Amino acid sequence: VQLQASGGGSVQAGGSLRLSCVASGSTLDYDAIGWFRQAPGKEREGISSISLSDDDTYYADSVKGRFTISRDSAKDTVYLQMNSLKPEDTAVYYCAVADDFARTMVVSAFGLWGQGTQVTVSS
Repeated sequence: VQLQASGGGSVQAGGSLRLSCVASGSTLDYDAIGWFRQAPGKEREGISSISLSDDDTYYADSVKGRFTISRDSAKDTVYLQMNSLKPEDTAVYYCAVADDFARTMVVSAFGLWGQGTQVTVSS
C-alpha cells in the first residue's frame, strides 16, 4: 500500500484546512492510520489516528478539540479536518499506517509514510 497526503496550504490563524490521506492498495493488514507533523528543527509529532476496524480515534492534547479525524472506507481515504489553526500548527503533515491502534502514537510503530503536505499558518 502507498499513502498520499494532500490538502495543505497557507491560511491565517483561525482558519481551516482539510487534509486527505489516500491509500492505494489494500489496508487490510493494518489497523490504524495516523497523522503526524514535523516542524523545522523539531521531532515528528503524532497528532491523531483512527482505527480501521472500529473508527476509534486518538488526538494529541495539542490538537484536541480543534482537529477531527475521519475516514471514508469506500474511497480508502482518511481525512484530518483542522479548525482554529494556530501559527504553531505550521509543519509538514504526514500520514502513515500501523499494525495496531493505540492511544499513543510512537513514530516507530508506523510505516509506509506518505509524502508530506505543507501547512503554513500565519498570524
